[in-house]
Amino acid sequence: MRRRTFLAAVPLATIGLPFARNASAQASSTPLPVSPALPGTRLFPDVHAGDRPVGASFGTRSEVFGRNGAAATSHPLATLVGIEILKKGGSAVDAAIAINAALGFLEPTANGIGGDLYAMLWDPAASKVVGIAGSGRSPRALSLDTVRSRTRNGVLPPYGAVTVTVPGTVDAWWRLHKRYGKLRWAELFEPAIVYAEGGVPLSPVVAYYMNRAMANFARPGQGIEEVANAQATYPSGERARAGEVFRNRDLARTYRMIAQGGRNAFYEGEIARTIEAYFRRVGGWMTRADLAAHQSNWSEPLMTTYRGVGVHALAENTQGLATLQMLNMLERFDMRRAGFQSPLAIHLGAEAKRLAYEDRARWYGDPNFSRVPVEWLVSKEYAAERAKLIRPDRINPTVRPGNAPSQGDTTYFSVADRNGMMVSMIQSNFRGMGSGLVADGLGFMFQDRGQLFSLQPGHPNVYAPGKRPFQTIIPGFATRDGKPWLSFGVMGGGMQPQGQAQIIMNRVDWDLDGQAAGDAPRWQHEGSSEQMGEDDKSIGGTGLLRLETGVPDSTAAALAGMGWRIGPSDGGFGRYSSVERRESGGERVYAAASDVRADGISLAY
Repeated sequence: MRRRTFLAAVPLATIGLPFARNASAQASSTPLPVSPALPGTRLFPDVHAGDRPVGASFGTRSEVFGRNGAAATSHPLATLVGIEILKKGGSAVDAAIAINAALGFLEPTANGIGGDLYAMLWDPAASKVVGIAGSGRSPRALSLDTVRSRTRNGVLPPYGAVTVTVPGTVDAWWRLHKRYGKLRWAELFEPAIVYAEGGVPLSPVVAYYMNRAMANFARPGQGIEEVANAQATYPSGERARAGEVFRNRDLARTYRMIAQGGRNAFYEGEIARTIEAYFRRVGGWMTRADLAAHQSNWSEPLMTTYRGVGVHALAENTQGLATLQMLNMLERFDMRRAGFQSPLAIHLGAEAKRLAYEDRARWYGDPNFSRVPVEWLVSKEYAAERAKLIRPDRINPTVRPGNAPSQGDTTYFSVADRNGMMVSMIQSNFRGMGSGLVADGLGFMFQDRGQLFSLQPGHPNVYAPGKRPFQTIIPGFATRDGKPWLSFGVMGGGMQPQGQAQIIMNRVDWDLDGQAAGDAPRWQHEGSSEQMGEDDKSIGGTGLLRLETGVPDSTAAALAGMGWRIGPSDGGFGRYSSVERRESGGERVYAAASDVRADGISLAY
């Protein structure tokens, strides 16, 4: 994805930011010498300033401010839905559910009720961060032997029934609404139904990913039993085109059943019967009993501190631990002195990622089936040990998971309300729209999350019937002094912990505002050991470091000189949005931001 040239590793005074940090903010950091070969804080000669009169010159637009509420999503109409629900007196949870339902139609390339959902929220009554894990389980009739028989080159296929797990989204909506909702349940589906029946023009990014997904579904040998049903959720014609009106009346009908019948309409009623009949017909394993047995889990988020900021993550079968592990290691280095967008800062971040992701591949999984050493993985003591493996002047040629002590494609959005509740929600069908399977007349695609199961005997994430697979989707939340500060997220598979860590560093180390923190170019390291099936050996060595367009050429050259294999920008750097809570003269103010990489907007009132 081509983007404008960015300001990088600039003396912070030149963008209106003080360079000095107080001693307490850096108390936990080990000062890092800045090598002449790895320039730290300076103006790169290949950087051209942007044209903004205030803030970071590379910013694409301003944050939006409001006192009563805010919403930031990847589609303008979804953001409008959230604001309208808030104005009607709905809670942030009401708005989040209505946004998510709308996005299931507006952005089916990223999410839908055939997928799973995770959320963290600030509960103002309890004065704490609360989490929910809406993650579905594998069919109980699908055995490990059958799964292994369906692998290709040791890895589960991306499409077809063998990777479909129970969709967790609707149940998570229901439980959130029961606890935090203010408006009637049925009222939350009205905007999505109107859009799906009346039609909306396709946005450019959604049209692009629709075409990519449908090309994959139609490819011979993918093992998709019912391509025709998938095509029923797609615009007419050979290609989806930005601006053409798109409808999904089947999905509108499904939403009406959920609006009228609640959670049970999906998991036990007519929808469940249709799902069971469909999988019986196409040779799948999902049953009505699997659906009826599903329930989401209220989850206590983990927290670490990064230079005094509390960073929260969900541990349950997600990669949220990786964000905390990366930040714990990077806190050992003086990232401010290393320099924004400098070779040194990116090198340190990529090395921390490599170490955290080796642990991700070895230890993460469903805690109901394996004892995951969570406390050890996110401890400061373990981070200090791992940080010693990071050299500022060279790449660690070999990284491995730590030795634990003995012991018994995605949508993200953020919304906040007038009562101080802030919701960070992420929801996904996983890879490329999902499995390619759409039950007759229901209008939504099933996720293919089961592809993330491991097939290695004894692994915490090895496939088992009735088990939740390792999950890539993770919401983000940060607090200051025990108070809510930032509801944020970065979409995109394995990019998510890397992106979250970069956002926190942009905010904390380099004092960027919420919009500039998301506008800043990103890096992504590929080639760590993987969770699904067997490790991907195709990249090899120390992996591939992709730099987004906008990272200075001199930074890329310096990283290549250190031995990093630099990959081209492929547009896979995630999509971000955030809502920040600030104080102005004792009054609450929300500042919302959205991502230039997506079609969406942020609004506040």
